[in-house]
Amino acid sequence: MADRSRKMRFSAVALVVATGMAGCGGSNSSSSVQSPGAPEKTGTRILETGAALIQDKPPVEALNAYLDGFHFYSGRPQAQMEAHHYCSILSDELIQCVIFDGNVKNAKLMGVEYIVSERMFRTLAPEEKRLWHSHVHEVKSGQLIAPGIPQVAEHALMQKLIGTYGKTWHTWHTDLGKDLPVGVPQLMMGFTADGQASADMVDARDQRFGISSSAKRKDRESIVAPPVAEGADDWQTGKPALQIADPLGAARAGHSGAGDPAQASRPRQ
Repeated sequence: MADRSRKMRFSAVALVVATGMAGCGGSNSSSSVQSPGAPEKTGTRILETGAALIQDKPPVEALNAYLDGFHFYSGRPQAQMEAHHYCSILSDELIQCVIFDGNVKNAKLMGVEYIVSERMFRTLAPEEKRLWHSHVHEVKSGQLIAPGIPQVAEHALMQKLIGTYGKTWHTWHTDLGKDLPVGVPQLMMGFTADGQASADMVDARDQRFGISSSAKRKDRESIVAPPVAEGADDWQTGKPALQIADPLGAARAGHSGAGDPAQASRPRQ
């Protein structure tokens, strides 16, 4: 009965989130790069319109929650960027998200994040746990937001998320100015303490959405922060950070960018 009650409460939160998602909080966040190639031709636009009107898209329609937060490359905490998450709730303990570099139509698909409950996280092998990050600080600091929904609904959603763990891979490094998804996927991490995220980056996001991370931090003081489970946030342990080496080295000729994203050093503003 308790499990059923928790699922019903989370389903109610998801419904409110879905109701407010379409507006994206009333603020547009543009993509970091322009797509190369010729503009859409008439035939392409007709195909796009036809598909939109006729085809069913159940997996896409299930993306009923919008979250905005920040990531950094595992091994390079100073290489930071904003990430727009569009998520579907698969169960009371598992959420899957697609991540874009903006919330407008031409936003670029940067990667994916999988979010699991603490119970599920504890079942993972020790080496697997090294790939995952906690969400305690992201929630308590006010850095993680759900734009466009009532404060009470966002508060309830953050209560759900604070004890979860995420595994995130970015496949298109637009924060480095890459106009195509060159290179290899990179493991991303989340912030765990004050002073880690660029204040300018957070302030720019807050101004764009017309919100205050500080006010959200205060609102979330009543949310109990659980201890972070052993094995998460591996980048803090002093071990060599887990990351995929980019065999391409510098970005391919003809495309902008800064080479190996694991070696990036500037936050996206």
